[in-house]
Amino acid sequence: MTGRADQWIRRTTVGCVGMLALVAGTVSYLHMHMLVELHGQPGWVAALTPLSVDGMIVAASTTLLAESRSGGRGGFLPWGQLVAGSVASLAANVAVAEPTVTGRVIAAWPSFALIASYELLMRQVRRAAEAGTSRQRSGQARGRPGRASPAGRPAVQPLDAREQPAGRGRQAQVQAWQWALANRSGDGSLPSGRDIGRRHGRHERWGRLVKRSGLAGELDPQT
Repeated sequence: MTGRADQWIRRTTVGCVGMLALVAGTVSYLHMHMLVELHGQPGWVAALTPLSVDGMIVAASTTLLAESRSGGRGGFLPWGQLVAGSVASLAANVAVAEPTVTGRVIAAWPSFALIASYELLMRQVRRAAEAGTSRQRSGQARGRPGRASPAGRPAVQPLDAREQPAGRGRQAQVQAWQWALANRSGDGSLPSGRDIGRRHGRHERWGRLVKRSGLAGELDPQT
């Protein structure tokens, strides 16, 4: 139940942050569009210039996210682009404001909100990626040789490339069935379909099919 609650909170947070970024980005775009038009640039230039400013922020943040997921801290270029884009966005929004403190704060707020919300969104993505990596490492640790499965058998490991069955059809099923017969548990029960599938790099459904066919005598070597 706690896991579902955490997922709901994470999704709600990402949705709210995304909505905030969309609203702030729209207002910031309009301010920069107005500034470019006031300085005599043609319509298509005024339409594209704000995208180049906020786009640089997005590109730099995404690069830093990729670097952090691979264990790096990011180089000078992405950090420099992030700072330069943020300063340019704030300056452009302030430039079109009324020459009062209140007017400048109001004009600067959308750009600040866009930068902050996008960074919050990247943090959520980063945490989700780190959580997925941790779960994957935990699963790999639980499946290491020498640890027993809940049924009392050694944990089943997938075959490496040299151990994969040579055939894709009946031959692979026969080999999987022979492995299952040779790896009965202490009480004589066969490995589960999941274990058979994992051992041979296949899905659980394939392992159940092998087990059912073997018990029916359809995978005996002489047949």
